[in-house]
Amino acid sequence: MENMEAGKKKKGVTCYLLYCITTAVIGSLQFGYNTGVINAPEQKLRRFFQNVSMDRYGDPFSPGTNTMVWSFAVAIFSVGGMVGSLSVGVMVDRFGRRKSMLLANVLALLGGTLMGLSSLCKSFEMVIIGRLVIGVFCGLCTGLTPMYVGELAPTHLRGAFGTLHQLGVVIGILVAQVFGLEFLLGSDSLWPLLLSLTAIPAVVQSIMLPFCPESPRYLLISLNQEEEARKALVRLRGCEDVSDDIQEMKEEGMKMAMEKKVTIPELFRSPAYRQPIIIAIILQLSQQLSGINAVFYYSTGIFDTAGVTQPIYATIGAGVVNTLFTVVSLFLVERAGRRTLHLIGLAGMAISALLMTISLSLVKTNPSLSYLAIVAVFAFVASFEMGPGPIPWFIVAELFSQGPRPAAMAVAGCSNWTANFLVGLGFPKLEELCGPYVFIIFMIFLIFFFVFTYFKVPETKGRTFDDIAKGFAGTAGAQSPPPEGMVTLPVSPTTEKVPMVEFPTEEK
Repeated sequence: MENMEAGKKKKGVTCYLLYCITTAVIGSLQFGYNTGVINAPEQKLRRFFQNVSMDRYGDPFSPGTNTMVWSFAVAIFSVGGMVGSLSVGVMVDRFGRRKSMLLANVLALLGGTLMGLSSLCKSFEMVIIGRLVIGVFCGLCTGLTPMYVGELAPTHLRGAFGTLHQLGVVIGILVAQVFGLEFLLGSDSLWPLLLSLTAIPAVVQSIMLPFCPESPRYLLISLNQEEEARKALVRLRGCEDVSDDIQEMKEEGMKMAMEKKVTIPELFRSPAYRQPIIIAIILQLSQQLSGINAVFYYSTGIFDTAGVTQPIYATIGAGVVNTLFTVVSLFLVERAGRRTLHLIGLAGMAISALLMTISLSLVKTNPSLSYLAIVAVFAFVASFEMGPGPIPWFIVAELFSQGPRPAAMAVAGCSNWTANFLVGLGFPKLEELCGPYVFIIFMIFLIFFFVFTYFKVPETKGRTFDDIAKGFAGTAGAQSPPPEGMVTLPVSPTTEKVPMVEFPTEEK
């Protein structure tokens, strides 16, 4: 009987499901591409800004003004991301998941067109406005993609499929790094094409999305269209018997019917939502305040400081490591669990940050330490993709039921983008003030996030959305034993004294 149940649980991975997930993850690739694409053509864009100033005013920008315009063009992307992430809840409630992704692609086309035509029109303002529009688009993608993927995926594969969002992001970053090489699209004449390439995936996704279903969970719970939800599930799961999925959604829907619509302020006012939203925000901050974007934004400079003769290729090497270890986490997340991988990743990053500090501070007196700097950066990136990279994006969708999920995704996404903006803006000044010891600051953050995760974050592997929500409410539904074969770290001995979420341990 147990074997039959296990076999039933493993059903559901169909070609159609993979098609739908792949279509959604194109949005993740867009986010990664537009995060990394601005770095390679920096000097070309700065020269373009100077040329525009000469044509308009007869004088080039001063070095300070040129740096200000460049910094604004980079930072405005994160500002757009904040706006987009906060708009996720409104869009999915009004248009649904699939249609929201379609509408968002209009922004990608607009932003790509503006940046692509900026050189022809001799307008640096078009670059800035294009980056803002693309930022709004990517902010929407960081909420829409994990939500849609999480609601389509079978429970036992939700973590693995959720990791695909981060895989799309890192592949996008790597593609941007490669295309940005001088002999490809990183030249003075081709950088507009490099920036405008983001329009192509938008067109591809727009063609593919009409063949994908709306989220069955949205159809049944939000629109009360049970038959449409059933049809979508039958195609996604590849079998006629989808009664378990339907029943789970109905139970969640009945629970939602007894609650009023959840707004962002209510997430913080209601005791039932306050705990998971705090966890969601801290997990998102653990991604950005870990220092990963400082490494990627300025990796070429870090390798140059370490004495690497070809720093751009070392940066691309870090991108390859980034991608490979995202694939590794894809296979580990359903075996080891979310909490365990996040802890391992945070610990690895803290150790790597310490090694980076040692190597960068002593490399002038001991040039051989440049190799340690490279290893430390690669280990930092690999550890990030084991936990802090993929897990915060999809665990937020797991912590909330259908009702509060859109608002929670909006808050979590905005937290991520805000931290991203602050790190991008503040790291150069911190590096100037602290020199090689700047990564000590990130190491302190990493230790804090490790302690928080160890004491406060529950394991969500193999559990339904409703079961996880019951855990925060302190009901008996949270007391189910952990899934068989799950690898976990020891339960904190003080869990009963300072719990945010109480999960009883097994007696041995």
